[in-house]
Amino acid sequence: MSYLIQGIEHEADDQGYLVEPVFEDEAVQVIAQAEGISLTEAHWEVVRYLRDEYREHGHTPNFRNMLKGFSEIHPGVDSKYLYDLFPVGPAKQGPKVAGLPQPLGKGGY
Repeated sequence: MSYLIQGIEHEADDQGYLVEPVFEDEAVQVIAQAEGISLTEAHWEVVRYLRDEYREHGHTPNFRNMLKGFSEIHPGVDSKYLYDLFPVGPAKQGPKVAGLPQPLGKGGY
């Protein structure tokens, strides 16, 4: 599997996660479309948060830490808010749409 982003084919694993991160905004648009997500500014805020976390830690947070960290930036955000944006699971579908590799899994950080 792969995604065509800015005329370049980027390899993805069998679940649709990019093998290597792609930080161009077009990657988000291409993958969101493949996931059936219509992007809003709220999606972009989560994407920017996840990309920052990936750059800082080398991976994305598990859901618990994602909710805690994102709600520090946006008080009042709860799990329903994040699931409304990424119904398959914010800590799984969010990084995929953000153009990041597959999350570490259950443990996270």
